[in-house]
Amino acid sequence: MQTYVALLYSIILGEGRRVVMADLKAMAESVGLKNPRTLVATGNLVFETRATDIARLEQRLETAFEKTFGRHVDIIVRTAEDWLKLAAGNPFPGESAETGDQVAVRAMREPAPADGVAALQAYAAEDEKVASVGGDIWVVFSRERPSSRLLAAMNHKRLGIGTSRNWNTVRKLAEMVGQ
Repeated sequence: MQTYVALLYSIILGEGRRVVMADLKAMAESVGLKNPRTLVATGNLVFETRATDIARLEQRLETAFEKTFGRHVDIIVRTAEDWLKLAAGNPFPGESAETGDQVAVRAMREPAPADGVAALQAYAAEDEKVASVGGDIWVVFSRERPSSRLLAAMNHKRLGIGTSRNWNTVRKLAEMVGQ
């Protein structure tokens, strides 16, 4: 059995309706995934299954999600090994230690285009940083500005399908799969 991490792009089903994590785990079990468990109520799922093609696994989960919850949601899947590699590749360890909620990674389905990542620099405030590592995009957001232009610029249209998690979540997921 291989351990995987699945990240849902959104768990909001409509106004005032969110996916309940117990229902997400039940959905995973319904498609044969073993030992599904969640981390916080933001669409992070860890599970085991036979080693399989990531794209097929993403499609399987997206289809099951739409059937179960009535809405399409992009789901990014990584093997436990790849998740640990992503966490170890954090280019902002100092900032992560100080303010883990201000450092985030946008985990991408396909590597982010270099020109798209470069274009993000124009949206970054003086105290914000952007880096591409292994096709994923790491960002240090400003503590001084409650709304960052950078966040809005990191969209599907510019960069492709992906979803963001802050360092605290990345680290906790790494702990879950590293056991």
